[in-house]
Amino acid sequence: MYLHLGMDVVVRQKEVIAILDLDTTSVSKNTREFLNTAQKRGNVIDVSKNDLPKSYVLCGNKNDFRLYISPLSAQTIYKRAASKFMAE
Repeated sequence: MYLHLGMDVVVRQKEVIAILDLDTTSVSKNTREFLNTAQKRGNVIDVSKNDLPKSYVLCGNKNDFRLYISPLSAQTIYKRAASKFMAE
């Protein structure tokens, strides 16, 4: 199954590691460092474009990851993921 993150971007649901709220999780120094490092490595994909980013979704596996910044709330993305999971 696939999960829509906004702006015509979809990811494979089995690759989703975490769905995180941008406001509450970016307060931590460690999280900010992780986000900055991911940005420098080119692992960040901003699908929010001109909209206000509300969440980020960590996807990948132990060898490679991507961080999608989404205009959708973490709760909305989670509900989409949960509804697809329950349908299987």
